Amino acid sequence: MENNFFAENGYYHVKGLYTESELSKVRPILDKFHHHWLQENQPFYQSRGINSSGLTGAACLSVDEKFALFEFVSANTLLKQVKGIVADPQFMNTQLFFNPYNSKQANYWHRDMQYHLELDAQKAALSGPEVLHCRVAFEDEPGIELIPGSHKNWDSNEELTVRLEQQGARNSDSLTRGKSVALKKGDLLIFSANMIHRGLYGMNRFALDILYFERHSSLNEFVQTGFLPTAEQKQQLKNAMVFE
Repeated sequence: MENNFFAENGYYHVKGLYTESELSKVRPILDKFHHHWLQENQPFYQSRGINSSGLTGAACLSVDEKFALFEFVSANTLLKQVKGIVADPQFMNTQLFFNPYNSKQANYWHRDMQYHLELDAQKAALSGPEVLHCRVAFEDEPGIELIPGSHKNWDSNEELTVRLEQQGARNSDSLTRGKSVALKKGDLLIFSANMIHRGLYGMNRFALDILYFERHSSLNEFVQTGFLPTAEQKQQLKNAMVFE
């Protein structure tokens, strides 16, 4: 079911997937990482920061804390959902999403790939390997707004104008085809990194994004060995193959 829905729409929402006890095993680790990140990135946070990354490679976390994260991101709970979309997924990274320092800060429509690819290459990437954001909500939050089907289909004129801020448009302007997906604590939202989307700020937004991708040599440059478990840790993980 998820494969068909995702193939057409570019996202898949699983309500109430995670139990309180599953979330509580890693919540203190996320809080610790976030606390350190805020201390070290205060100017960036106060100017525009809304997310951080690289939790599994963070110097502020202990070996045991990182192992708990590796268990969480490679658990069957998540992989069963991911494999319904990408048969042989590979782990890329983790990101933490939170509210901006300034509550009036505007959100922005984007495709993740626009930050490293020219326009023609962005268009070509829509027929390439899939990169998945697997967002686990640790609090109730407004979620994200997305353009269904844009993981495989190019921008409309309106969408391109807004996303690239052309002709006086702002990338925070509303889009005709935008669809909001609100999240409750324990929900999982899988969506394509290639699709047009924007985060919706507000409430107590605190979500862990686990990035998985369809194995392809063109994406290997985005995998950093520092974010992966050690050989010893891999022996203790049930689904170590996602880190290979």
